Amino acid sequence: MKMPPIVSRAFAHGDAIAIDDQLGCWSYRDLVAASGTVAADLLAGQRDLAEARVGLAIPAGGLHVAGQWGIWRAGGVVVPLSQAATAAELEQFLADVRPRCILADADPRPEAVAAAGRLGIPIVRVAREAVPRAAALPDIEPGRRAMILCTSGTTSRPKGVVITHAGLTAQIESLIEAWRWSTDDRIPLFLPLYHIHGIVNVMSCCLWAGGRLEAFPKFDVETILRRVTDRRYTLFMAVPTIYGRIIEALTALPDDARRAATAGFGSLRLAVSGSAALPATVHARWHELCGQRLLERYGMTEIGMALSHPYEGERRAGTVGLPLPGVEIRLVDEQGYVLAGENAPGEIQVRGPGVFHEYWGQPDATRESFADGWFRTGDLAVLERGQYRILGRRSVDIIKSGGYKLSALEIEATLLDHPAIRGCAVVGVPDDEWGEAVAVAAVLEPGQTLDAPGLRGWCRDRLSPYKIPRRVVVVESLPQNALGKTSKPAIRALFTDRA
Repeated sequence: MKMPPIVSRAFAHGDAIAIDDQLGCWSYRDLVAASGTVAADLLAGQRDLAEARVGLAIPAGGLHVAGQWGIWRAGGVVVPLSQAATAAELEQFLADVRPRCILADADPRPEAVAAAGRLGIPIVRVAREAVPRAAALPDIEPGRRAMILCTSGTTSRPKGVVITHAGLTAQIESLIEAWRWSTDDRIPLFLPLYHIHGIVNVMSCCLWAGGRLEAFPKFDVETILRRVTDRRYTLFMAVPTIYGRIIEALTALPDDARRAATAGFGSLRLAVSGSAALPATVHARWHELCGQRLLERYGMTEIGMALSHPYEGERRAGTVGLPLPGVEIRLVDEQGYVLAGENAPGEIQVRGPGVFHEYWGQPDATRESFADGWFRTGDLAVLERGQYRILGRRSVDIIKSGGYKLSALEIEATLLDHPAIRGCAVVGVPDDEWGEAVAVAAVLEPGQTLDAPGLRGWCRDRLSPYKIPRRVVVVESLPQNALGKTSKPAIRALFTDRA
């Protein structure tokens, strides 16, 4: 019987501890057994789910992995659901991918329950104490669809990024080789498991290598500082915002506690920053405090990781290194010419076995995203002194904030429902903590008022937290075609003028 490769590898790790979470310790043998029970329950006498989609709404930990592996072993496609999305956002995504059911723990988020209820999608509870069950399981070929991840594109409609088992395997093996994962590795997981950073770079790489994962429901700086001080980890991966918060916390500690914590971070064999540009000030301050250079890498949902600083060698602030094993990179100018040499900016295009299979149900968007077999990322970069430096998005309608890629058009569509807003334009503006902050310029209806706290309160039930505008400016009018790309620089200037 052909299993998903990560499950096959788990058999070899046997009774070694794979995960520590709020339910206790899980060995690799526990995960295999629990995933078999999930698979048997999902099949319910069927031979094969035949790539039916199954939602996964379980927080990080052993149950999440049992659910993920169980869906795969039954022949299904995993659809991770955001733990931060509103009911409306979840409903939109679920209506698009139409999962046959949603796996949840004993206490699912009300938003997921509401969205599933409106669409008639059953919720199936997964518990650690479930009675073990076995079933004849299907062969899982590498070319099968494995996962659909939600990502915002340059239109208001989010896309479902489809990744095959072969694609996931390629992404994992590339990082295992580049970052030298081993069975001795230990790492915390506090990143969201509806984002490729947490799913592949942390969870999947650790379990593939036979390492030990400590799962947290969310990032808590005090808990992490205690664990790092106690030398619990060998690796650490986070977004720039989290590194900034850790630096603030370290700086506030008494001298003895700060020395112990920074020594703990300095003992890590590797600390990685990604999902957004790392400010040079954070890069420098981290080295000053911990004696360690953060490794930066570049990737996205559609391609996994593509570029990385070297494990050994120069980790230059403001760059993201060179292509990872198995990944090909080229830069292409606006006329479509492939650039050779250094110092010429162009769009990053990627080719390799880890590139995604398709956008779910959007063949035109899939086709338009490729040029001669190369995926067009929409990100601009330049090769300088042997390493790539990211310049920003080719589309001004994409905002990268706190590690998330956001669609300005999606946020604009929601804000136009506000009773006080006649028109608006959303842009990303530079921000030391978030990389880019979501900002909105709004034209109001006659007699209406609007401020940032009031708008944020209105948005809480309508937008995920990371999509809520952090800056608001009210204007009498917007430039002509304010929602178009040509006018977005003028919108950004409104915030620069008021800084």
